[in-house]
Amino acid sequence: MIVQRVVLNSRPGKNGNPVAENFRVEEVNLPDNINEGQVQVRTLYLSVDPYMRCRMNEDTGSDYISPWQLSQVVDGGGIGIIEESKHTNFTKGDFVTSFYWPWQTKVILDGNILEKVDPQLVDGHLSYFLGAIGMPGLTSLIGIQEKGHITAESNQTMVVSGAAGACGSLAGQIGHLMGCSRVVGICGTPEKCLLLTSELGFDAAINYKEGSVAEQLRELCPSGVDVYFDNVGGDISDTVISQMNQNSHIILCGQISQYNKDVPYPPPLPSAVEAIRKERNITRERFLVLNFKDKFESGILQLSQWFKEGKLKIKETMINGLENMGAAFQSMMTGGNIGKQIVCISEETSLLSL
Repeated sequence: MIVQRVVLNSRPGKNGNPVAENFRVEEVNLPDNINEGQVQVRTLYLSVDPYMRCRMNEDTGSDYISPWQLSQVVDGGGIGIIEESKHTNFTKGDFVTSFYWPWQTKVILDGNILEKVDPQLVDGHLSYFLGAIGMPGLTSLIGIQEKGHITAESNQTMVVSGAAGACGSLAGQIGHLMGCSRVVGICGTPEKCLLLTSELGFDAAINYKEGSVAEQLRELCPSGVDVYFDNVGGDISDTVISQMNQNSHIILCGQISQYNKDVPYPPPLPSAVEAIRKERNITRERFLVLNFKDKFESGILQLSQWFKEGKLKIKETMINGLENMGAAFQSMMTGGNIGKQIVCISEETSLLSL
């Protein structure tokens, strides 16, 4: 059987901007038979995420993420349906997910890397398992639970950078659900600002490309900032940290503004900002959601419940076709997405009536 796959065509370099041409689509022959313990799956949806930028380098700079290899199939979060199974845990028609899903239209996988998912948790929107009811949702929820130190009724203000992205759009909503009295988002277009305040429940939004972020923060956060959900790093984060309160907390989710630079993670703060952080006893600890796997099951159930109750609004930017994986990745890295960036490879029509 001939299937299509995406391979890494070239590396952008540690200080380069990734482009669609860093990826290449090619055809490959899929074996007709599968072995014991394997399954053949048809890919439905694939995820592109900021952390993947470091996988484009020969050295990811991390001990838990391996680099993609040139001319080898790329992988990441994926959802698919089983077409044939020789694994005791799965049968034909099961929906499954993995964090290491090859960017391929159909694939033969070891069943042990797969996890079955229940479409009822997402009201049939299977792509949500790659976003709000998946790793980005867990990152936002567990990050806030573990590093935000939010106490209901204590009048805390949260600021979220990258607020219209996969994690940011959820983090602001979760901050409110967990007790923050005021949530302010920072993003890069008027359209995104309007979305945050009109649909996602943010109290205010700042377009960092218009006017002074520092002045707008002072106006919109008159009591200072108690919790900062940081997706971007760089100048925006320096500005926010300068207005944080004594004993406040930074949730270090991501640093997308720094991913195209050869710097350590998390990037060191400028000396003046680091002095403020120390003087005010602001926590800024590296957060890795994979260290909290014991909380995944309860977290997914909580996210699903909020979604079903209408308390968690979910946004996606959907692009169709395996051939557009590179373009989707480039767009995500430059802020072209609202909510989670997803690529639809093949829809599952049986779910459309759910």
